[in-house]
Amino acid sequence: MAQFLDLGLSTPILGALAAQNYTTPTPIQIEAIPPALAGRDLCGIAQTGTGKTAAFALPILERLSGLAQRPQPHRCRALVLSPTRELAGQIAESFRTYGSGLRLSTAVAVGGVAIGRQRQQLARGVDILVATPGRLLDLCDSGALSLSSVQILVLDEADRMLDLGFIHALKRIVKLLPRSRQTLLFSATMPKAIAALAGEYLTDPVRVVVTPAATTAERVDQSVIFVPAHAKRDLLTAMLRDPDMERVLVFTRTKRGADRVTRHLAGAGLRAAVIHGNKSQPQRERALASFRDGHAHVLVATDIAARGIDVERVSHVINFELPNVPEDYVHRIGRTARAGASGIAVALCSADERPYLHDIERLIRCPIRVTPPPAWVATEEKPGRDEGNTPPRHGPHQAAHHRSRRSDPPHARPRRPDRAVATHRAKSRAAGKSRANEARV
Repeated sequence: MAQFLDLGLSTPILGALAAQNYTTPTPIQIEAIPPALAGRDLCGIAQTGTGKTAAFALPILERLSGLAQRPQPHRCRALVLSPTRELAGQIAESFRTYGSGLRLSTAVAVGGVAIGRQRQQLARGVDILVATPGRLLDLCDSGALSLSSVQILVLDEADRMLDLGFIHALKRIVKLLPRSRQTLLFSATMPKAIAALAGEYLTDPVRVVVTPAATTAERVDQSVIFVPAHAKRDLLTAMLRDPDMERVLVFTRTKRGADRVTRHLAGAGLRAAVIHGNKSQPQRERALASFRDGHAHVLVATDIAARGIDVERVSHVINFELPNVPEDYVHRIGRTARAGASGIAVALCSADERPYLHDIERLIRCPIRVTPPPAWVATEEKPGRDEGNTPPRHGPHQAAHHRSRRSDPPHARPRRPDRAVATHRAKSRAAGKSRANEARV
């Protein structure tokens, strides 16, 4: 079996890996590190949680440390683009961990925080800059950063960046880069748009595919519960009282929905935090810290966190609402079963979400096991109730939920089941704009 020692990495990097008890590289690392060390452009496809960050961070650290250069003021030598602030922070932390024995500097440039400190860091020049596209362009437009010295470009989670509407920002950024550079593109899926992006930005790339595109983690036990939308919050509360649900991620489609679910769980006495695009960066960091240290055993999130969270020992992922983009389901459940562990993913599916479920099963090429709901959950959608905003008149937590009804917004007219398929395509077309607003940086 291959070891990191066999990949041609230097002693300081091997020492940092050993300190983290990393001895055996993952398949994507075995396949990607040698050509990246050789300076080749690379397109790497692997499902989330398989070690893509180290697959590009280790060769970048090795190459930069072997060149007798220092970063020039207002410049960086390696640029890593990330779709979300949280993922950018985690990537930068990985660079610092793996490069702890090297004299290389790493900086982060993301929105949601004051730009002044980032300008100060860049004034001295940095070896490695991890950035989100929006904030990077802000720094370039203001003259605080020049990309003329970038030797290595990494597009991480490239498919997610396209989903979030960053294609125009990427085109602007690439025009600011030197033509002579190494480009590494990593993605969990390989839709046609990513293939086109690779063809445009990469030169004679090495293609590394360690798992079929859009497959879900083999160690994730997936199931779906068909439940009326109005009963979802009661069912979620009952599920979260199970002591086996030690650390749980709950995904919603909208920011308002995430806030409502979090308030509901807090009212039921459960420790829950929330993260979405309307939260400031300090709020998002506090929510993640609370989830990581166990103060909150539930984190409610939108898809902005589907690829921006790397928390150990997430036991369950619950899709309170199914995503209207099937690839997002793959990334959501990829938050569990990481680093060789197993995990459980449960989807709560209402009648109007059946088309989304069909799209997901088509993408992952297998049906999701159906689990019947508890006996107290009604099996029919009730008229006048939508989005899970109103609890049922029955169930184990009727009294507590009845007190919260006055704060609930007016109910929208329920979507008729026979209109679900007709509205599905329209929702999907609007998804790109919605996700771009969600992840603005």
